[in-house]
Amino acid sequence: MLLRSLAILACTATLAAAGYAQTAPMPDHMKMDDKPAAKSAKPLASPAAKAEVQLNGKAITVDYHAPSMRGRKIMGDLVPYGKEWRTGANEATTLTTAGDLKIGDLSVPAGTYTLFTLPNADQWLFIVSKKTGEWGIPYPEGNDLGRTPMQSHTLPAPQEKMSISFERTRGNTTELHVKWETTDQYVTITAE
Repeated sequence: MLLRSLAILACTATLAAAGYAQTAPMPDHMKMDDKPAAKSAKPLASPAAKAEVQLNGKAITVDYHAPSMRGRKIMGDLVPYGKEWRTGANEATTLTTAGDLKIGDLSVPAGTYTLFTLPNADQWLFIVSKKTGEWGIPYPEGNDLGRTPMQSHTLPAPQEKMSISFERTRGNTTELHVKWETTDQYVTITAE
C-alpha cells in the first residue's frame, strides 16, 4: 500500500510540474524570437523602386524593380524587340492612379494596373493591363486596357540601372520616362 501511495504521489508531482511549466512565464534567456527568420543580408540584384507625382492634387504611383546592366547588352538582347516586356524585374510593374488619366491617346480610369512595354528598334508601345497581382511574366494576353505609342530620346551616356520617372510636370501634365542603357522612352500623361 505504501508503494502504491508513493507512486501516486510521484505521478501527481510530475503532472503538477508539467502543468506549471506550461503556464509559468519563461525566463528571457530561454525565449525564442517570434520574428520571422532574418532574410539574407545580400541586397536584391534588382531592388524595389518607386516613381510618384501629383496631378490636380491626385497621386500617381509606379512601383517597379530596377535591374542593372552589369556588362550586358540590354535593348534588342536582354530586352528583346517585338516582345512584351514587364518593364522592370521581379514582380510586375504597377501603376496606381487616384484620378482618371489620358496616357498618350489611351483613357485610363482611376485604379491599379500592370504596366508593360513593347520595345522595337523604331517605335515602342506603352501597355496598360487590367490584370494585376502577377509576377510580370508571362505576359497576360487578352487583358490590355490599351496600348499607346511612346516617344524616343537617346541618352548621352549609358544608364547602368533602369529607372522610371515622372519629368517635365506642369499643371495637369507630366511625362513618364523609362530609361536604361542609352534608351529614354516616354509617354505624356494628362489628368482628366
